[in-house]
This record gives sequence, structure tokens and C-alpha cells, in this order.
Amino acid sequence: MTSMNFRGFGNATIKGETVGDADDPTVLLLHGGGRTQEAWTDVARALVTAGRQVISIDLRGPEFIESPGTRRLTFDELVEGLRYVLSQLSSRPTIVATSVGGWVACAALGESRAPVASGLVICDAPPNFDRDPQEEAGNGGFDWDPSYEITFDVSDMRTRLEAAASNVTVPLMFVASRHADRAEDVCLSFHQTAPNLEVVEIATAEYLNPAERLDLFNAVLLNFLEQKDPRTPPDYIAGSDSRTLRNAMGCFATGITIITALRSDSTPIGLTANSFTSVSLDPPLLLVCIAKSSSNLVTFEQTDSFAVNVLHIGQQPTSNLFTSKSGDRFSHVEWRVGESGAPILPKSLASIECSTHARYDGGDHIILVGKVERATFDPRRDPLLYFSGKYRRLHLG
Repeated sequence: MTSMNFRGFGNATIKGETVGDADDPTVLLLHGGGRTQEAWTDVARALVTAGRQVISIDLRGPEFIESPGTRRLTFDELVEGLRYVLSQLSSRPTIVATSVGGWVACAALGESRAPVASGLVICDAPPNFDRDPQEEAGNGGFDWDPSYEITFDVSDMRTRLEAAASNVTVPLMFVASRHADRAEDVCLSFHQTAPNLEVVEIATAEYLNPAERLDLFNAVLLNFLEQKDPRTPPDYIAGSDSRTLRNAMGCFATGITIITALRSDSTPIGLTANSFTSVSLDPPLLLVCIAKSSSNLVTFEQTDSFAVNVLHIGQQPTSNLFTSKSGDRFSHVEWRVGESGAPILPKSLASIECSTHARYDGGDHIILVGKVERATFDPRRDPLLYFSGKYRRLHLG
């Protein structure tokens, strides 16, 4: 395996190891509480043989492993640490986790607004456990990290974990041990929490340790991966029709803007657009594209000035307002006439006032080039994003 470092929550360093071809689908392994990364060695070997890249991490960071008495990580810090790692990967992995690692992964995925993984496999970590099953397993003599200590009360998190599990939208499998005195209750609990969950039972005497039932566990895991995250990606959709082109262009994430101007009678007009880009810094130029089908086309063809208002994450309703058929959109927002003579939305992420520099024909759009006369922005806010036909938010890694 090759060592690698990730930037974690609070500028911590999270150490990891990777093996396999970086072009293969990624599997991220999270060990349970008290275990070490070596617990996944044989599983990782099987995954690589089956055509997967494997990354194994320890969310605690080296300082907590080498000096566990300094300070202990909270559950929230573990969850944020995983989110930071996921934000630094080049593709969305399938996460395979045991015990506490499963709880952390469940919370990270279920509480994230954007998809951060392709799938989740949890080994013996139902949300209603009142203790770490690996704690008992550690007494059995296999690999155990004596510096580990539970740092949070799992019983207090039951509601949180059940809510998170119900919000996990990626393929989800729970691999349970067929432990006679609890298997039925565990599976029922998980089914009630995540009704679309796939459950597989593996016969064991106690809590499931993948290394003890390696062949069977690997078979279950690889079958899930081939069905839910196949090595061969889906066929690319190709074509030159308008729908295919719109979908392809939708693969490019953009911000959202409101383009504004004044009619000849000083009535403000505006529309939502994401076809906006900087053109030049010297002179300062930008461009926007206006559909020829727009009811406001004549104004933009004649105006000497316009403004580009870049929206922040709290302005999704404003974006929707300016795409609607509402007659008086400006009665629902705060606005004023800027120094260039165009309406601006002063509470936007940024407002860029322009004089009209040039106009060009662009098929079913006109290309409006503006010379920037004045720009204001709020550095405290995050942008409203648009990707694949949906609003998105910025994920800071």
C-alpha cells in the first residue's frame, strides 16, 4: 500500500493508505472503534484483485493515536473528518465501514445535502447499539488498538442516526451477523429506519468480524459492488439533439445570476441566467447570453447599460422568482438603480454594473458583452450553484 495524507477537520492530518489502480472505482474502508487499518488488509487485497482502488483511513489522526490522552475526538469531529476526506477524492467512493465507522459514515451521508458517496456498506452497526461491538470482539484476541476509547454516548445518538439512515439515498447494505439472540431484532430495527436497505446475514458466533469470514464477506461485498457500482461505467449518451446537448452542458456547474436593465420608460426588467462569464480584465469585459425568445429581448438589444447580480445560497427564491411569469418581479425584492443606470439587487453575493460594449448573434441567443464600470461583493457569503438541472451548494473541503 502507498501512504497518503488528507487534510482533516480543524487542519488535522488524516493518514491513509491506498492500493490499486486510481482509474478503477474507489472503495473507502473505515475500521471500527479500537481496530486498526490492518483489519482490512485481506479485504483490500480481494477488492484490488476484483478491479477496485482501495483507500483505508484512520479518522482519528496520528496525534490522537500516538498521544490519546491529550484530547479525544467527538463524534461530530469524526463525521466532519470523513466529509473532509470525501471532498478531496477525485470520485465518489463506495464506503465500507464497521461499528463506529458505520455510524460515522451513516451520519456523514445522511446529513449531507449533496451526494458524497456512491454506496454504503455497514457491518454490524445498527443505530440502536448502546456500545461498540468491536469492544467485545477485541477481547477475543485479534488485532486491537489499546489506545482507543469510546468518546461519546451512542445511546444519545439513536434518534440522530436513525434520521440519518432514513436520508441515505445511495445504495445501502447492512451485513449482519446471524447471532441467534439478536439478529432478528437488529434487522427489523434497521429495516424500520431505512426501508430501502438491503440486509445480508453471515453466520457468526458473535459480532461480525469480516476477517473471520473472509471468503463469504468478500463474496457478499463484491456482489453488491458489481450490482450497485459496476467497474464498467454506464454507456455514454451521445447525440446532437437539443435535449442531449442541454444535458451535456448541464454537466458544467455554474453560478446563478439575475441580469437586469431599465426599459425606456425606466421600468426595471430582469431574468435569471447562468450563461455568464468573464471575458477580459484589460479592458474589464464580461458577457451574458439572452435568449431571443425572451420577452425582455428588445430592452437588452437597445440598452446602454445592464447589471449582473450574482446570487448567494440564500437567494434561491429570487432565482425562482425571475424565472417565473410573475408580472412585477421587482415588487418582491429590494432593488435600486446603480451608478451605471441599471437596477441592482444590493443584497446579492455580487453586483456588477456594465455599459454595453458589443452585441453579437449567437444562434437562438444574443451575446451581450459589457464593460465593467463598477463591482461590489460580499466575501462572507457562498454562491448559489446550478448543476445537472438542480440547485447546489458549495462544499468546502
